Amino acid sequence: MTMKNSNCSGFLGMAEALQFMETDVAAIIGPQCSTVAHIISHVANELQVPLLSFGATDPTLSSLQFPYFVRTTQSDSYQMAAVADIVDHYGWKAVIAIFVDDDYGRNGVAALNDELAQRHCKVSYKAAIPPGSRVNQNDIMNLLVKVALMESRIIVLHASGDMGLRVFSVASYLGMMGNGYVWIATDWLAYILDSNSPLSSDTMDKMQGVLVLRQHTPDSDRKRAFLSRWKKLTSGSLGMNSYGLYAYDSVWLLAHALDTFFNQGGIISFSTDSRLLSTEVSNLHLDAMSVFDDGPHLLKNILQSNTVGLTGPLKFSPDKSLIYPAYDLINVIGSGTRRVGYWSNYTGLSTVPPETLYTKPPNRSSASQQLCSVIWPGDTFTKPRGWVFPNNGQLLKIGVPNRASYWEFVSRVKGTDMFHGFCIDVFTAAVNLLPYAVPYQFIAFGDGTKNPSYTELVNLITTGVLDAAVGDIAIVTNRTKIVDFTQPYAASGLVVVAPFKKLNTGAWAFLRPFTGSMWTVTAFSFLVIGIVIWILEHRINDEFRGPPKRQVVTILWFSLSTMFFAHRENTVSTLGRLVLMIWLFVVLIINSSYTANLTSILTVQQLSSPIKGIDSLRTGDDPIGYQEGSFAEYYLSEELNISKSRLVPLRSPEEYAAALKRGPDKGGVAAVVDELPYVELFLSSHCTFKVLSQEFTKGGWGFVSICFLDFTIAVFQKFELFLPFML
Repeated sequence: MTMKNSNCSGFLGMAEALQFMETDVAAIIGPQCSTVAHIISHVANELQVPLLSFGATDPTLSSLQFPYFVRTTQSDSYQMAAVADIVDHYGWKAVIAIFVDDDYGRNGVAALNDELAQRHCKVSYKAAIPPGSRVNQNDIMNLLVKVALMESRIIVLHASGDMGLRVFSVASYLGMMGNGYVWIATDWLAYILDSNSPLSSDTMDKMQGVLVLRQHTPDSDRKRAFLSRWKKLTSGSLGMNSYGLYAYDSVWLLAHALDTFFNQGGIISFSTDSRLLSTEVSNLHLDAMSVFDDGPHLLKNILQSNTVGLTGPLKFSPDKSLIYPAYDLINVIGSGTRRVGYWSNYTGLSTVPPETLYTKPPNRSSASQQLCSVIWPGDTFTKPRGWVFPNNGQLLKIGVPNRASYWEFVSRVKGTDMFHGFCIDVFTAAVNLLPYAVPYQFIAFGDGTKNPSYTELVNLITTGVLDAAVGDIAIVTNRTKIVDFTQPYAASGLVVVAPFKKLNTGAWAFLRPFTGSMWTVTAFSFLVIGIVIWILEHRINDEFRGPPKRQVVTILWFSLSTMFFAHRENTVSTLGRLVLMIWLFVVLIINSSYTANLTSILTVQQLSSPIKGIDSLRTGDDPIGYQEGSFAEYYLSEELNISKSRLVPLRSPEEYAAALKRGPDKGGVAAVVDELPYVELFLSSHCTFKVLSQEFTKGGWGFVSICFLDFTIAVFQKFELFLPFML
């Protein structure tokens, strides 16, 4: 066995690897850092030498690119999935990543960004620290000052041991370890805490409340016995961390694989590579390198291992990763740490060890994701909000429609960038209720000479030109697919407005409760009932007998007298009485209906319009007016299939009134379709028109922001709480 130490230097790692491979090598254990692992993996591939690494966690060290690279620890892709689950569990939406700018740091943060994106979160800012020892205190301070000016207060620190501690030291000096901040450190900090425990009180004080991930190794008698022997061996001067346990298991894993290899008749033999012999760079002694002939055989035995080590089951999945990846979540408190939960790729976050859950069906529901209480920076149990408005941030760019009409809802103050109106009052009242200042600026959308397109205004938010929009913006389906709305602060459905005429009451008003056809049917029914009763009664009832003239008069008199329940003729037959009873019930209904209608006619002003509602408009050919810029045009043409040639855009209430008065025969419109708030305001000053039927769409007005925008979404979520009380 030969050992080499590259001190995580890519250059030294490359040089020593080439020198190391000049001897006949059947397997390599290491390296500890991902940068060197990338380089040596290329050499291992060419010489067919299995490379077992217990410390290279870079997720880009894939089994496809490097088939002889075997990771005997957990990939950072799982660690970043754990971080993303923590962020999602607490409801945060954006994090800041501080990392060392090398393969380990960059690729780890890239994996974090991918995992957060799956949970509708993101890395809002990446702060890279140059690798190596050339970074001084001022460099770190300048970097953290930039971080402190950002809106997110969730910081993920993915660094090496010494560099990470220096970051915490500067962060404590800048007051970034206090209330409102959340620090999540990857397993580099657990490595330090476990190896050098206890750390000095000064060091521990600078990272109070930090949440740390540590690779989970199940508790076992074998593990406890090993740790006891290690403590005696080192006299307690050096602790054992999870990477040390994985290194121990890696040695035994290779030993078992070699034992199986020899039992299967394997032979350690090497052959020269013709490509290396043909090289002209003889000073490198590349011709001394040999290819391990049975390398594929040994690699197969390693990957087929199925044993139990100090770190748990040593078995590989099809992608050459150890099965059951899991992490402990620990909280730095006082002079030590406290475990607050676990994370596993099987069930996510839990408060019980992952190995107790592997026998149960996986459960990733939100209700099952639990952690114990965490003491956050600032010595508080209260979950930090996770964001603030940045000190150097730009003002929220809030678009406001610059309307040409209905200024009561929203309008621009002439000569200024200010707006006023009902919608602006609602917005400012909601903002004033927030417990912190909200910096924003209104940006006019439209030239003020015509009403702008609200759909175009919403699209500007999706493209990032605007952060949000405030105004009389209708919540409609096609808009909700691309942006988020607050809860409606005003009801706003489409209605039909049309002119009407008054129906005057006169001498013949008593005929108006029924239509002509109704009068005809009623009179015919009275006559028929009289004839039916006569047929049933005249043979056995003397009151229905006599000369023909008398019988005709009796029929007419009897049928008419039933209208007032004043008939004097008695019915004798059972069938006649049954028919009369049914008829009297019908007469009661007719009288009641007539009386109610006549009362309404004589006491309530009667209005009449040829347009009965949206259905009569759809079936007709008359032109229909709508407000310019409104979604009514889209709804009428696309949803109701009304030809666009029939739709007439109107800009102002005055144009509404003029078009309705002219009517369709004189170049006007038969009706106007618009949202209810506009119509109510229009009718308040134009009493010769009325709303026909009820709203045929249901909707409302709301404020708009882009989906999951960093901090504006939180502002608008506040509106949902305050607006019901304001209205």
